[in-house]
Amino acid sequence: MATQSIVITGSTRGIGRGLAAEFLKRGHLVTVSGRTQVAVDEAVAALTPLAVGGARVVGAPCDVADAAAVQRLWDTAAGAFGRVDVWINNAGLSHPRRQIGELHAADIDVVADTNLLGMMLGTQVALVGMRKQTDGGTIWNMEGFGSNGMTSPGMSLYGASKFALTYFNKALLAETRGETVKVCWLSPGIVVTDLVKRDMGSASGPEIARTRRIYDILADRVETVTPWLADQVLRPHKAGDRVAWLTNGKAFRRFAGSLFRKRKVLSDADFAAG
Repeated sequence: MATQSIVITGSTRGIGRGLAAEFLKRGHLVTVSGRTQVAVDEAVAALTPLAVGGARVVGAPCDVADAAAVQRLWDTAAGAFGRVDVWINNAGLSHPRRQIGELHAADIDVVADTNLLGMMLGTQVALVGMRKQTDGGTIWNMEGFGSNGMTSPGMSLYGASKFALTYFNKALLAETRGETVKVCWLSPGIVVTDLVKRDMGSASGPEIARTRRIYDILADRVETVTPWLADQVLRPHKAGDRVAWLTNGKAFRRFAGSLFRKRKVLSDADFAAG
């Protein structure tokens, strides 16, 4: 497999960092990003020993809601590696599980800016840059709760940002039909990250037990999901492809299996960390 240059937004921790690690283990060139230089430097230092077969990792601080910062992220990757083959819009935030009338304005701003505006800016920068490359490239936009229209009390803002991503990707597919730049979906399912821990920590009352039970049935650890996701991303794809870890069939089998066998994904420390 040819070496690929891969940019991952929001990759100093969680799924993004897990993906970066897996790509480096497979011999690829990775550019990571986070909100601060300190976080980026720490991630690069920790990830560098994982690189094999000529793989390298560089990083740049990037607020994905800042168009200039997103462009600098592209420039960092292109400057270090000569091109960008894969761009993954992974950066995402959630908010405390509260109904919209109870959310603070700051929560609304940061979730909308990161999940929606940040994804759009990342896509735009990657699209413009990849169109200048002979072989184009692939843009992956990360799905989440709400992408399929599912609703849940307290998740209106986060879910709306992901449902908008679905529309945005569909529109992009029409705009880029026949091009060498491909737009695809990446769906990691429910992964135990800081975002999920915050959601668990904001649950209250009878909702706590139900939330924990659902996560123990459906959730997975970063180290379980990211090797598979990385392998799938590295395969050849057509525009509009969707790579999904937690399919409807898998979810159904897990619920059915939970009647006979209890999965234990979460620890008490995970639940308290929110």
